[in-house]
This record gives sequence, C-alpha cells and structure tokens, in this order.
Amino acid sequence: MKYLLTGASGHLGQKIATEMLKRISKSQLTLIVHSPKKGKPFKEKGMHVAVADYQDLSTLNQAFSGGEVLIYIPSLTYDLVKRIQEFENVITAAEKNGIRSIVAMSFIADQANNPFRMAPFYAYMLPRLTGSRLKFAVVKNALYADPLVPYLPELIERQHLIYPVGQAALSFITQVDAAKAFAVIATTKDLREANRSFTLNQRHPLTMIELGKIMTKVTGHQIGYQPVSATEFALIYHNDGGAELASMYEAGARGLLAPNSNDFSLITGHQPQGMEAFLATNYQSELKN
Repeated sequence: MKYLLTGASGHLGQKIATEMLKRISKSQLTLIVHSPKKGKPFKEKGMHVAVADYQDLSTLNQAFSGGEVLIYIPSLTYDLVKRIQEFENVITAAEKNGIRSIVAMSFIADQANNPFRMAPFYAYMLPRLTGSRLKFAVVKNALYADPLVPYLPELIERQHLIYPVGQAALSFITQVDAAKAFAVIATTKDLREANRSFTLNQRHPLTMIELGKIMTKVTGHQIGYQPVSATEFALIYHNDGGAELASMYEAGARGLLAPNSNDFSLITGHQPQGMEAFLATNYQSELKN
C-alpha cells in the first residue's frame, strides 16, 4: 500500500509522519511539501518526498501518481475561496490518479449556523467527498491544546484568560493524539473507507474557568477568566488572524465548539491525554528550554 501525506512539513504533518512510520515502512510513505526547501530535512532522513502546490493541479497530479491512500491536511490560509479551490484540485488529482481513499483533516466548526469564517469549507468537505469517487474518512479535530503551552507566559502576565466565549465550554485535542488517530485510520481499511466523519477531542470539554484552574495548578500562578469582547479580541491579535479567531470564538460562545465524542478511544483503543497532564508535561519542557 502506497500512502501520501500532504502538509508533511507542518506541526501536525510531522507528527502524523512519525506515527505512520510506526505502522508502515519508509518505502510506503511519500511526504508532500510545498517547496524543495521544506522537503530537504526529510530527504536527508531517507524519506520519499514530492513537491506540490495545492493551487497548481499539474504538480498535484505528479505528486499523487502511484498513490493509493491520501492523507490530506489543508493549507493554513483563511482565504475561503482558495481553500475550497485547493480541495477541488486535491479531489480532481486524486480521482485522476486512481487514489482509492482519502483521510481528510477537518475541524469541529462545520455546522451550517457556525459564524467561524472557515466553517463553510469544513461544512463542504463531507458532502463533496460523498459525491466523489473516493472512499473517505473525514477527521474533525477539536481545538489544538498545543498552542496553549507557549501562550502560558502571556496568560501568567495577564493573570486571566480572555477568550470571548462566556460560560461556554470548548473541546481540545493534542496534536500527538490527533496524529495517532490519523495513522490508525489511514492504515485500517474499515476506518479509512467508512465514508463518515470522526471527531477527535479530549474526554471532557472545558469552560474557561475550568481551564484557568488547570493552568493555575500547572504553573503555580493564578490564571482566572476575564473575557474581552470579540471585537476587542480581534484588535488585540490583529496581526495573528485576530478577526478570524474572533469569529471562531463567537462560535464557541454559541456552544458550537464543544463536541464530546468517544471516537478517539474507539479508533485507538485508549483515552486521549487530558489537558492537565498535557500542560504539566509540556510546560516543564518549555521552562527548560
């Protein structure tokens, strides 16, 4: 079986590659990156690497040639039209090159009434794949817990979380756990060809008060919760996608980012790492660095 992994140089992509190599040989996996520079470290490790641009169908056709299972990680752009076009290109190239199944990364913000600016893309994925010739699994990640670790120093200084979600809870998943689930799904025929979606989240959604208490325990610094408005949040982080993130947290405030699925344990056979254990381990590592 020949596996293809797009977005292989990203944080999640690298972790998925690591997990895949616990289940298959190097010769079975091709890592697809956006530029030769990003592929160089993988080539130095003896990995198969292909270069492709999501917006250039010819490069996708070349990269997908000979593949049987595609793990698709979307680009990081907040441009909705470009994201949908890249997905169309991916499906077109996959069908043309005889790829049998696709494991597509999605996000929990995919409801029809979700105000997150990228929600239409995620809502589009499942019905679009259903209408394609591909067998598929759509994997909906909860919010990543990972960015909370480098965010802790700022939170310690602020002394409180400021996400504009009110009393609503949010669901999280670590990237390592997400990568484990992706690898199991991709290498298990009944899962990757299930023609359904899976949701990856920690066992319990957290309100911001609950998250602040966990952070306080882990860091030894008081971190409470004083939400700002969505408009103010967008201004504070305007250089880091603040407007788009504010629209996502508006979805959270409506209770749309708090799924509580048991899919992770059904896929992997064990429970995902909880928030306290994750932050405790990684916060200490951050301090050492």
